[in-house]
Amino acid sequence: MTPGQNREFEDLLRMLKETRGFDFSGYKQTTLMRRISRRLEALKLTDYGEYRDYLELEPEEFNRLFDSLLINVTGFFRDPVAWQTLRETVVPALLAAKGAGAVVRVWSAGCATGEEAYSLAMVLAEELGVEKFRQRVKIYATDLDEKALQVARSAIYSERHIDDVPLELRHTYFEPVEQGFAFRRDLRRQLIFGRNDLTRDAPISRVDLLLARNTLMYFNSETQRSIVRRFHFALADPGFLFLGKAEMLLNHSDKFEPVDLRMRVFRKIGASPIGTRNPWGPDTMAPHRQPHDMALQAAALASGPVAQIIIDRAGKVALVNSRAEMLFNLNPRDIGKPFQDLEVSYRPAELRSVIEGVRTEMRAADLQDVTWHRPSTKDASVYDISVVPLLDRPGGELAGIGINFHDVTRYRRLRDELQQANRELEHAYEELQSLNEELETTNEELQSTNEELETTNEELQSTNEELETINEELQSTNDELQQINDTLNASSEQLGEANAFVTSLVRSLGDAVAVVDEELRVLVWSAGAVELWGLRHDEAIGRHLTALDIGLPVTAMLPALLPAPDGDGSGPVAGRSTVTVVNAVNRRGRPARLRVELSRLYAEDDAPQGMILVMDLLPDE
Repeated sequence: MTPGQNREFEDLLRMLKETRGFDFSGYKQTTLMRRISRRLEALKLTDYGEYRDYLELEPEEFNRLFDSLLINVTGFFRDPVAWQTLRETVVPALLAAKGAGAVVRVWSAGCATGEEAYSLAMVLAEELGVEKFRQRVKIYATDLDEKALQVARSAIYSERHIDDVPLELRHTYFEPVEQGFAFRRDLRRQLIFGRNDLTRDAPISRVDLLLARNTLMYFNSETQRSIVRRFHFALADPGFLFLGKAEMLLNHSDKFEPVDLRMRVFRKIGASPIGTRNPWGPDTMAPHRQPHDMALQAAALASGPVAQIIIDRAGKVALVNSRAEMLFNLNPRDIGKPFQDLEVSYRPAELRSVIEGVRTEMRAADLQDVTWHRPSTKDASVYDISVVPLLDRPGGELAGIGINFHDVTRYRRLRDELQQANRELEHAYEELQSLNEELETTNEELQSTNEELETTNEELQSTNEELETINEELQSTNDELQQINDTLNASSEQLGEANAFVTSLVRSLGDAVAVVDEELRVLVWSAGAVELWGLRHDEAIGRHLTALDIGLPVTAMLPALLPAPDGDGSGPVAGRSTVTVVNAVNRRGRPARLRVELSRLYAEDDAPQGMILVMDLLPDE
């Protein structure tokens, strides 16, 4: 992005904040640019400056823009395995810590249209019972999008939305209404929905359980740190934090400890003394560390979702997880070797200079879309590589370098397949539109475009967040393509029915039928006319009747064919036809007598549109 484009983009964000109260400065810039670029493409605008002017002229565009930026992707019991962990591990521990009769306070941050909050209500009601749930539970659900909150407050969802709710829970907690299914009114009173900006507004306090699933990944690193501090303040002690599968808190180990790292469930802890937490350095062998802590660290690293290599401050390999061992053919003998001596230091990408830059600037570096042609595989693989500095303590000195290799080959292929599908759909749409000019040509982008996979966190999951967002965008676009395809199929059926009707109508009029417009240009040329005159459809359609090379004496018939002033008695009139017998020459050059019936063609408003000629051969006398 040029300095001018960057300035226009910042001016646009400032306008949104000043005029509508939406501050997007803490969101990831790449995500915002991609979403806004889609609006520019839809409106055929070239830059952010033009779009800013358009917003001033068309206030309704603000709503469409916010629908695109505030990606309200949610669902009942989203990621069922994670919800099962919450139900079986977190909720019993939470209720046991609170004691009998104590009020349980829950906060669903970034609740979108409310499915997450109502899922949690069902879990707690099942655990406590309906009566105790009404007495003890308060669920606070917040979001930035007021339109989504209105849907959540109504608590009414379509049958498609509640498909993910288990059947027994659906019968217990939902009531059929005219618009769909409504969550039980007596339990609905325990949920409070309100607008809250996580980057600016004060957090809800004394919360026992906080759900912020796939919310942090939209913010940049600095804003993420600020929000995590607010979450730590909001939680009671003990308090539990439930995040989305693309989010982790590895750089906030002084505030949260994992309950189930794979399911992204964390527990609040107090601040650790400075210098006592060093997950990667040699101090992890200090006497105050328990053996199970070391086992937990080893298990967390070994089962990581991406290949990881840790280099100590001397540049030697300190740790390698199982994915990295398999991917780069490493073994325990490589531990302690200089990283620059290993093949992975320069293949699939030159990392030695990148590591030196990270060591010097103390700032993470990312390499995206790195293509690697491995000899053992037929197809190339694509990786995003993240190189991050590891500190011995917050704000301390460099303890080592972490290198993460995330395989994004599948997502790259999905993007390519989607682009190809878009091109094929556009081609099919153009062909259909040439046959049916009245077909609707646009379908607005779904308001709830799926979460984008562009976000990444500075710890080890920044790349994973980005991919989560892109994956949900693909799902949204697939839904949109399916709707357009359904519309095209319906229009094709209508067009086929209309063509069949016209064909049957023409056949019923006689063996040879021709329809001409007011200027005597051929509109319809039946199969009988082809047989009679030997002129194909494509040779007749669109040409002047007198220009056709056929044996019909058109010139002699012109007075009957051409429009005449009303009342002079010439030519067919409304409701009647004119019959004449003419001598002609058929396709074989033989004389033939024809009975020609001329009928006027009228529109619905009685305006003349042309003439219908029905030509029948008369038997030889």
